[in-house]
Amino acid sequence: MSLAIAQVTPFPWESGRELNEHVENLSSQLVARGHRVVVLTPSGSRTLVHESRRAIRAAEDDPQSLLKPGEVRVLAMGQSVPVASQRRGGKMAVPIDVTRTIERLLTFMPLDILHVHEPFAPSAPAAALRHSRALNVGTFHSPTERVLSTQVARRFIELFFGRLDARIATFDVTRSLVAGFFPGEYELVHPGVDLDLFRPLDSRGGDGIEIAYADVEERSALRMFLRACRRLDPERPWRATVWSERPLETLPRLGRALRDRVRYVSARRNSLAELVGRADIFCAASGGLAPSSQTVLKAIAAGAAPVVSRIPVYEEMLGPEGGGLLFEPQDADVLAAQVDRLIADSKLRTRIAESCLARRDEIGWQRVADQVESTYRGVLARRHDTSGRPEIRKLLAKRDFIHCDLHMHTDHSPDCATPVDVLLETAKSRGLGAIAVTDHNEISGALAARERANGIKVIVSEEVKTAHEGEVIGLFIEEKIPRGMTLRETVDAIHDQGGLAYVPHPFDRLHSVPDYEHLLKIVEHIDAIEVFNARVAVPAFNEEARRFAAKYRIVAGAGSDSHVPQGLGTVKIRMRDFDGPQEFLESLRDADLLHKRKSLIYLQSLKFLQTKARPRATRNARTRRSA
Repeated sequence: MSLAIAQVTPFPWESGRELNEHVENLSSQLVARGHRVVVLTPSGSRTLVHESRRAIRAAEDDPQSLLKPGEVRVLAMGQSVPVASQRRGGKMAVPIDVTRTIERLLTFMPLDILHVHEPFAPSAPAAALRHSRALNVGTFHSPTERVLSTQVARRFIELFFGRLDARIATFDVTRSLVAGFFPGEYELVHPGVDLDLFRPLDSRGGDGIEIAYADVEERSALRMFLRACRRLDPERPWRATVWSERPLETLPRLGRALRDRVRYVSARRNSLAELVGRADIFCAASGGLAPSSQTVLKAIAAGAAPVVSRIPVYEEMLGPEGGGLLFEPQDADVLAAQVDRLIADSKLRTRIAESCLARRDEIGWQRVADQVESTYRGVLARRHDTSGRPEIRKLLAKRDFIHCDLHMHTDHSPDCATPVDVLLETAKSRGLGAIAVTDHNEISGALAARERANGIKVIVSEEVKTAHEGEVIGLFIEEKIPRGMTLRETVDAIHDQGGLAYVPHPFDRLHSVPDYEHLLKIVEHIDAIEVFNARVAVPAFNEEARRFAAKYRIVAGAGSDSHVPQGLGTVKIRMRDFDGPQEFLESLRDADLLHKRKSLIYLQSLKFLQTKARPRATRNARTRRSA
């Protein structure tokens, strides 16, 4: 099955960041497998930004034009803003410029998967996650903590991460770090290497031992490497090459002792593949501030024996077999000793190189694409089957339409004072043909309403409070379901009675609601979800529920959540008349939601006056009379 996928990166496409290389290679692999992929990115090129925005405007009438088979389309969402940083490539696009473009694009572009990389705000991935209407997959790359996100803006970031349907970490250390601040299930997918590009070259093995260093870590790491070079045995046949993307004149000056042994080469004239392909030994000296793990992986793919600092992400790259040598960060003496050891011991050097080359099959991009594609399929498998039961829908097509409200309360709920008879009379006067009475943790009110109903269909229901995962409504039940169970246990108890599991106000954070992760665990077992609740104070909460239902193709419902008679009829479902839960579900699948504005302050005030403002004895007497 061909999927429509958008990959979103936080860094300018021209920045040369490892993350962008990851996105580019993964996208190419996915396109080769028949998927349609577009990359959304900031850019330092005004020309690319203007061309991309013209293409987006032109595609509003033909969205598929942006998702052409056989090619990776790169769309620049906005220009990058320089941000001071000790890390390499410190340019990010603050979404002052990109948010509007991303929102506009994601509103009309039909996507199956939105794959965001490092979706920390403010960034293009965070903006995309906010406006996404697709299934969302997030990949976390950095093995170092982002203090602003984890300490200062943690609560804010949690809201965005709550919209992720699957999470991936490129390193185990990254998984542990991110999960410590933002708990969830993270699948481990190590980055890959272009095996055609990074391989041993025939020129390796000439006179002397070639030591390579790539100037892609924090700047202090290069000085650390040069200090180690000064300590190497001058009697041994070695030379070192430092490859850098910076202008060579900005690199540290070489002293007299190193001028004949160490040379600088520019990335403009020499490729990284040539550097590691010719090298016998590769060094990485990061202290942990800005490690370059993919560069180490490229050296491994080329068969250069790695000598790296003992930081978790580099240890993970060497693997459990110990395919390289380690030294403590900032310890130039031990780095020099380890390199000297490899220079002197050809058998050790050969054994490590062979160990590295033996890993080539497991570190290619094909393996990465296999794992990511499997994650996509796992998320897509949670989608509900929209075909339903055609034979029932054919039967329902001959029935009349009725109006239905799936969420209301009587004075059998502790926070409502509406007698059952008043509820029934008001429902009939508002033109409702069917209602679901959903008292909190109680079905006595619903049973009483069904007994007294005259010309109105009553669905016996209960809004059940779970232990710590919000509330769920059981529709078409006959026995009270106890509160305090897990969300899954409550749903199973509803189904055991032949009822339907209906999730009310799922993202209204002013109510008791299940969080996104809990919903994902039971999404296959939900029968319907409330996408419009008339008492929700923040419209965005209803919109989020609507998006969730749409992307998982869950049958959508609505309710007034009335706690006072005046609230009935603020939302109606126009659906075919039904008999029993199966016909109801099929009728709801094709229903229309109708709602009208009513002052929430007015309704909440009435609720207060009818419940809290009356003496307790009066409230209890009314409950006894209606029972």
